[in-house]
Amino acid sequence: MPDPQLVLAARVQAALGAAFGPSYADTDPVIRPSQFADLQANVALPLAKKLGRKPREVAEEIVANLDTAGVVSDVQVSGPGFVNLTLSDAWIAAEAQRALADDRLAVPAADKPQKVVVEYSSPNVAKEMHVGHLRTTIVGDAIARILEFLGHDVVRDNHVGDWGTPFGMLIEHLLDLGEDAAARGDSSVRDLTAFYQAAREKFDGDAEFADRSRTRVVKLQAGDAETLRLWQVLVDVSKRYFNDVYERLGVTLGDDDIKGESFYNDLLAPTAAELEEKGIAVISDGALCAFPPGFTGREGEPLPVIIRKSDGGYNYSTTDLATIRYRVDTEHVDRMIYVVGAPQSLHFQMVFAVSRMAGWLNDEVEAEHAQIGNVLGTDGKILRTRAGGTVKLAELLDEAVERAGAVFDEIQHDEPFDDATRDAIVRDVAMGAVKYADLSVARDSEYIFDFDRMISFNGKTGPYLQYAAARIRSIFRKGGLAPEDATGPIVLGHPAERALALELLGFGAVLKQAGDTAEPHRLASYIYAVADAYTTFYENCPVLKAPDDETRASRLALCAATLRTLVTGLSLLGVPTPERM
Repeated sequence: MPDPQLVLAARVQAALGAAFGPSYADTDPVIRPSQFADLQANVALPLAKKLGRKPREVAEEIVANLDTAGVVSDVQVSGPGFVNLTLSDAWIAAEAQRALADDRLAVPAADKPQKVVVEYSSPNVAKEMHVGHLRTTIVGDAIARILEFLGHDVVRDNHVGDWGTPFGMLIEHLLDLGEDAAARGDSSVRDLTAFYQAAREKFDGDAEFADRSRTRVVKLQAGDAETLRLWQVLVDVSKRYFNDVYERLGVTLGDDDIKGESFYNDLLAPTAAELEEKGIAVISDGALCAFPPGFTGREGEPLPVIIRKSDGGYNYSTTDLATIRYRVDTEHVDRMIYVVGAPQSLHFQMVFAVSRMAGWLNDEVEAEHAQIGNVLGTDGKILRTRAGGTVKLAELLDEAVERAGAVFDEIQHDEPFDDATRDAIVRDVAMGAVKYADLSVARDSEYIFDFDRMISFNGKTGPYLQYAAARIRSIFRKGGLAPEDATGPIVLGHPAERALALELLGFGAVLKQAGDTAEPHRLASYIYAVADAYTTFYENCPVLKAPDDETRASRLALCAATLRTLVTGLSLLGVPTPERM
């Protein structure tokens, strides 16, 4: 699907080369939206300075050399030198028709597909997921879906916290409860938060338990078979819990996507050794450290990346360095996207810097921190329970379903639902509301979690977009035909038809931009713009009661193209689209 901006940019650049010579053919044509036309080229203003001429004269010469055939219906020079460009209705209709006939809505696959690791969610074993995991999970999943659709080889990586000193006390607490409690699914083990808190309380208050826990950590790190078996019991209980949350959210993560900290345990020492051999890591105050250039403390002293602590232990930085080394040497990835909270920014900057020093990251292999902002309550502070505790993700999703059900039952529906259908729709609405509210905001920005706003069927919300898709499906049911049978041809007459068709042509460009920048909010905003354009079309252009058969066929085709764009776009955001609402 050609992006109108790119099509016009190519035409204007060709005109620049013809008017001012080949050296100007690569000049940015500065294509922008226009209030007087579809788009405008603003290149004449900066170019006039180089040429020593008046901007309007430059603009007129661009127009004189501009090839408008088949794409542009009108060109006007306005103001000091803006070139206003109006696209041909026939071109817009033809491109919308081409998208409708294509399985991928004419969205091209990537010219150079990459192998991309998307690391997201990353909860801790033996701890319940909380609201802080919501954004990393939802945003990461959307990034993975978008890149996959664009033709990249996506590796989903759930880098769970499943190793370290806390597992000594967790294993001992499990033994105190009785290992069969985990097998039976007793609440004492299934409630991971309570399980962890009970183990911590015993560790802090019972010296004998603390000694046993420290001994158990040594056995775990030494690879003791029985200890590893008990550790696996805890991991399996947590996986079942994680999978339940992922299933409810409709997130594409499974057991095969987990490469926890334990996976890299045997790679820590070799990674440290390589860094030391290359002279990147040196001993400082008994610890093995790297000092990447440009990172200093408050007093100007170099900041270290501690790779091996003075007691011989390793830390998160070591694991992250070993992970990058593994992904480059073994998985041969081209790009790594870390969907992690913004407070970890300095950590990743320094880890990436050390990795570049080691040669693991370079012009061929890139790594980026897709920063995630905080989730705030309606009071503007970090979202917490009324008692001040961390909000459990599962409980938040329960409340979303409950609230969505109350709102859903209040609105008028075109047709009745049985209880099972109603419950399924409500679940989809709840998850769509939560996910779209998150994804519609730039990932590095904070946003306010407000159930009343996000579950509304009006405004920039998930339910509004889901209802837009359901409304289109209702038109086809009433018309007695399937959306795939609406083939047009598309002919544009009413301004609302033209505006909708033109909006549909932006899908491919938005997807590429969202994938390149790892910013799903760009797609979320675009989908809302499509739904908004469709609402105007729906209110002004009768479909089933169109004035003639040709207009009816054209509008049904526009409805079908819009439906496919909405459903495809929302699915790439992980938002379900119920058949009826």
